[in-house]
Amino acid sequence: MVVPTWVYLILLFGLSILTILKEPIYICILASVLAGLATHKLIPSFKPQLIKARLCGTDMHKKDKRLLPEAVGVVSGMSYIVCLCLLIPFPFVKWFLNEKNGSQLNQEEFPHHKFEEFIAGILSIVSMLFLGIIDDVLNLRWRQKLVFPTIASLPLLMVYIVSYGVTTIVVPIPLRPIFGRIIELGPLYYIYMGMVAVFCTNAINIHAGINGLEVGQSIVIALSIIINDFHFLFTGAEPAVEAHTFSLFFLIPFVAVSIPLLWYNWYPAEVFVGDSFCYFAGMTFAVVGILGHFSKTLLLFFIPQIFNFLYSCPQIFKLVECPRHRLPSYDEKNNKLYASRADLTLPNALKEHGKMILKIFEFFRLVDIEYDEKTKEMKSINNLTLLNLFLIKFGPRSEKNLAIMMVIVQILSSALAFFIRYKLVDLVY
Repeated sequence: MVVPTWVYLILLFGLSILTILKEPIYICILASVLAGLATHKLIPSFKPQLIKARLCGTDMHKKDKRLLPEAVGVVSGMSYIVCLCLLIPFPFVKWFLNEKNGSQLNQEEFPHHKFEEFIAGILSIVSMLFLGIIDDVLNLRWRQKLVFPTIASLPLLMVYIVSYGVTTIVVPIPLRPIFGRIIELGPLYYIYMGMVAVFCTNAINIHAGINGLEVGQSIVIALSIIINDFHFLFTGAEPAVEAHTFSLFFLIPFVAVSIPLLWYNWYPAEVFVGDSFCYFAGMTFAVVGILGHFSKTLLLFFIPQIFNFLYSCPQIFKLVECPRHRLPSYDEKNNKLYASRADLTLPNALKEHGKMILKIFEFFRLVDIEYDEKTKEMKSINNLTLLNLFLIKFGPRSEKNLAIMMVIVQILSSALAFFIRYKLVDLVY
């Protein structure tokens, strides 16, 4: 009789708990590794099921136009949620195993607020993963996609109100003569946090379209936050250590389940991650940023996504013609990607404000505008995404090469974020 692999994994997990029970972060790392291995095994088994359920799509940037399973991010999401649920007791194990009180839990000493944060974080991520699955199945419109993260972030905001309720911000030094050192924002602060959740969940989804990009950028962002967390673990005061330990319990499993997904999604992709991964990844970042109280630092790691969003705004808000898909164009002859274009000759394709914005972009050489030779009117532009902008600036290139470039940009942006956070911040605060 052959003993199943999962039996060995459970035994290994149990023995590890017995040996390192006093260090919850080690248990988190071990559980994350097991979740990553499970994800790597599960993805191939889910591929035929997803295709059978017609959750599949054509890889438009390949000559053979292969049909690949979509929404495979659900597999990583499920592994992640299971891992988090199994980890729930361990950040609080020292209160459960208090030698003074024996097996009885001391309700007064137990950190109920941290426990509530942990549960609320899981609830928000599960909600966003579920809504991502709905989007993969029903192909929702952008307006609907903006509503869902707002709803899913409500548990975070409610826990923040009950546990902290702090709605003040420190004013930058140059503005203190006008506003003072502290400003009370009141309800505006909760609106800001809700907007952070909406942005994070959609930012990954907007900056996508080639093999490996969604997962690649997410892993770089997560690793950047993890490095920042460990910095505070070794140098920060107790409240900061607590907040960043909380962050690690969410991000280490996330990286572990994302790496196998990247393995199958990297060029040439065997699977598509779907909107479900983009949503659950973005909400994971929002959870750690909001409940870890470092939302401004979090946004620094989203520099490419912020630029891509601002650059895309004219098309997102219908000031300029916006095609259903803004993916780069693929040339089968040389197997390279080119910047895709939007046709401005269509009815209502260009609003007056959109025209002004395009002129500004053109002045800064951020857009390639084709003019009609006779009328001198705008005829077409490149679609306003970071991918298309890079293809204009650096020329056509292979999909793999473009994906590598985007990941490098994300890494360099994280380096810039660390420089701003730890070097330039003293000039402002």
